[in-house]
Amino acid sequence: MTQVPVFDGHNDLLLRLWKAPGRREEIFLTGEGVWHLDLPRMRAGGFAGGMFAIYVPSPHVGDAGGFMAMMNNPPYDIPLPAMIGQPEAAAVALGQAGLFSWMERASDGAFRGCRSVAQIRAAMAAGAVAGVLHMEGAEAIGADLDALHVFHAAGLRSLGPVWSRPTIFGHGVPFRFPGDPDTGPGLTAAGKALARECAALRMVFDMSHLNAAGFRDTMALSDRPLVATHSNAWAVTPSTRNLTDWQLDAIAETDGIVGLNFATVFLRPDGRESPDMGWEPVVRHLDHLIARLGEDRVGFGSDFDGATVPKGIGDVTGLPALIGALRAHGYDAPLIAKLAHGNWLAALERIWGG
Repeated sequence: MTQVPVFDGHNDLLLRLWKAPGRREEIFLTGEGVWHLDLPRMRAGGFAGGMFAIYVPSPHVGDAGGFMAMMNNPPYDIPLPAMIGQPEAAAVALGQAGLFSWMERASDGAFRGCRSVAQIRAAMAAGAVAGVLHMEGAEAIGADLDALHVFHAAGLRSLGPVWSRPTIFGHGVPFRFPGDPDTGPGLTAAGKALARECAALRMVFDMSHLNAAGFRDTMALSDRPLVATHSNAWAVTPSTRNLTDWQLDAIAETDGIVGLNFATVFLRPDGRESPDMGWEPVVRHLDHLIARLGEDRVGFGSDFDGATVPKGIGDVTGLPALIGALRAHGYDAPLIAKLAHGNWLAALERIWGG
């Protein structure tokens, strides 16, 4: 059976490359077989394109292994890292944007940076991986928003104002299970200005990681489709990072989209980080998302290279196994094509234009 191409809403490959200076050729071009993504495995798994996130990691966050142990033994409530300053964040973000540019130059046409849906479709038709530059957490942008325009000129087409820590723009949800996303105040005055400017630039304004008050503020500010690039259904897994039914209904009303996050902590009903799970939680989330959003507003938002994923997926080469599980669940070929890539491309056309 012909492989179904996948366009994915979120990955953290740029962070992985940034953390390994001097090894980018080995990691991306030839593939070291570690974690989830590299160019050979993308092509083998049918990964046709996706959003590649610039993400500034928190310095001095303590024992990450300890956090993982907490997340494997719910309930948990992991403290948020402190805010990061704009000059420090800008240096990291510029480095990761440079890596995105390098991926295109070094791949001899096998990876293409894209700024429009027409460019994504052309890359997919040519058998190249279509990359869209995204920013997860806007710490690299100052309140004057000048840097937003610099990054936009460099190809940035999608931005989330927060990761799960505060910024000058708003507040992210903590990693808490069980919990809900109503965890604090909404967008700041600077955050509201950022949302309006992203709308004017026709950029994706990503609601993943944003708390409920910030979500409501964004709803009130913009008539653009609402997007959560990598979030799941709170009704199935009551994590602060998942979306409640009123949030899903709001996204549906604006003709937006939600990308299913493959992270086990947001898939498993017990909130555990363990990859030892079957397909049932995955299809439960998809069934619920489709019930609230409709078949045309759900896609994938893997969080590859940024999270533990189910062992049935493993890495990007497990995408055909996921597609097979959806077939076995009863999803027909047209619906699978929508989930795999069609809905993302249609949503981006609604936001970006043709």
